[in-house]
Amino acid sequence: MNIIEDMWTETVDYLKDVKLWVTIGEGLLKIILILIVASVFIKIGKLAINKIFLFRGKSPIRISERRENTLSKLLENILTYVIYFIAIIMVLETLSLDVGALLAGAGIIGLAVGFGAQSLVKDIITGFFIIFEDQFSVGDYIRVSHFEGTVEEIGLRTTKVKSWTGELHILPNGSIAEVTNFSIHNSIAVVDVSISYESDIPEAERVIQELLEEVPEKYEDIITPPELLGVQTLGASEIVLRVTCEVEPMRHFHISRMLRKDIKLRLDQTGIEIPYPRIVMYNRKEVS
Repeated sequence: MNIIEDMWTETVDYLKDVKLWVTIGEGLLKIILILIVASVFIKIGKLAINKIFLFRGKSPIRISERRENTLSKLLENILTYVIYFIAIIMVLETLSLDVGALLAGAGIIGLAVGFGAQSLVKDIITGFFIIFEDQFSVGDYIRVSHFEGTVEEIGLRTTKVKSWTGELHILPNGSIAEVTNFSIHNSIAVVDVSISYESDIPEAERVIQELLEEVPEKYEDIITPPELLGVQTLGASEIVLRVTCEVEPMRHFHISRMLRKDIKLRLDQTGIEIPYPRIVMYNRKEVS
């Protein structure tokens, strides 16, 4: 019992030591101050990065907007990692830990882990070449494997792709083997117009051609005037005319929908019939 009483007395005396609580309080204040300063530096750094790219956007010599968005996101990520790393080191020093020994041990452990973390190294190397070669950038619409959507963020390890329905796909860069980028070159809008066999095909072509000459003034996304290629197919109950048009990247869906609407309205005005399914009933009469 005496031993327990002595230990309890020593513990109480230790906790009653004013210097102990002053030291703990100073340490907590330092840690809080370090975290606050780190957050402030991150915000200031991000603002500085955005200002730099804003000034570059106004200069006569500049890189593409796609690449600027990608580089700004990457620099913000690197800035965040670096400042948080420095903050962690300062917190450890505040806790009176030997940072030098920890870093040396971490280096040895990191070397050992590096041999087993080949996939992580592959992700980082692939991410570097994606950015360096400008394979795709933030804001591009791409297809990777069976994922398709807009690039939200490109990091050294992962790429975030948001589909048009809202899902966010996070892909390791090392898994990106083939990429289809829809945002680099102009797109082609393709519209197939069905005309019934009873209609006057030359007249239908003339009406559509007149409309296509008016369309470029309505839609600014159109690069070259739409072109009527002619008869595309001869279907079971319709003749299909094909119209193509070069538009801004990823605007072919919108222009295709608008062209279909305009062509349908113009054909209705001129009385040209759009085909619809028909059933022919044959009644066989038996000869008595």
